[in-house]
Amino acid sequence: MAIYYIDGEFVPAERAVIPVDDLAILRGIGVFDLLRTYNGEPYFLDAHIDRLEASAQKIGLALPWSHEDIAAVVEETLAKNDIPESNIRIVVTGGSSTDFMTPSGSPRLLVLVSPIPQLPAFWYTDGVKIISWEVERPIPGAKSIDYISASLALKKAAAEGAVEALYIDRNGLALECTTSNIFAFIDNTLVTPGRGILSGVTRKVVLELAEQRFSIDVRDISRRELLAADEIFITGTSKGVVPVVQVDDRVISDGRPGRHTRELMAMMKRHTENK
Repeated sequence: MAIYYIDGEFVPAERAVIPVDDLAILRGIGVFDLLRTYNGEPYFLDAHIDRLEASAQKIGLALPWSHEDIAAVVEETLAKNDIPESNIRIVVTGGSSTDFMTPSGSPRLLVLVSPIPQLPAFWYTDGVKIISWEVERPIPGAKSIDYISASLALKKAAAEGAVEALYIDRNGLALECTTSNIFAFIDNTLVTPGRGILSGVTRKVVLELAEQRFSIDVRDISRRELLAADEIFITGTSKGVVPVVQVDDRVISDGRPGRHTRELMAMMKRHTENK
């Protein structure tokens, strides 16, 4: 059974609880970050903690723990679990509140470790379908625990045989997916949005790797331009690089993963294997 870190204690998963007056339960106030291990070691742990701290700042949560404190808890939680490769969720809740509304300055830290799910092989060999969904994050750049919009979008995506939903803003710009960043190859240039998004750690790695081979343009992309792209792929912590061959009813190019995308997938594989 998994062991979780819950507000200062290490407890079996079945006993992991927080009080009902926590603002995470009452108001959906809290932030989190998700990372994974490669060869049993946390992948870019410092970068994920940096993003967690930035998310907390954006929603007005003051963290009483240092960066090093959080890293130590993550490492200790991981050591208490015998899982070959893990997803690690770091959660900061709003904490208990006497008026059920206002943070009292006592957030809770949770660290949850679980096995990495096995994703279908065809995602990578054949590519996937995504749908577009007109919505915007209320606080761009903050990885908050409020995932109602994402849950609804993913439910719609599943009903249409898709694996992800792409957020489209009021101006028709493609932003990001529910748990992924979006990239496109347009005229041999790698293009990805840079505004109004949660900048993923995997996104950052892909951009660093791509600099070795491709021209890169971080800019706005309209839904219309995206649908006309030569290649599209999404990136995420658990999924890595996944080619996209269909958006809504539009098949991208010839409906197969593009050669540039496949090259980046191979580069990413080599990168993670060397970790």
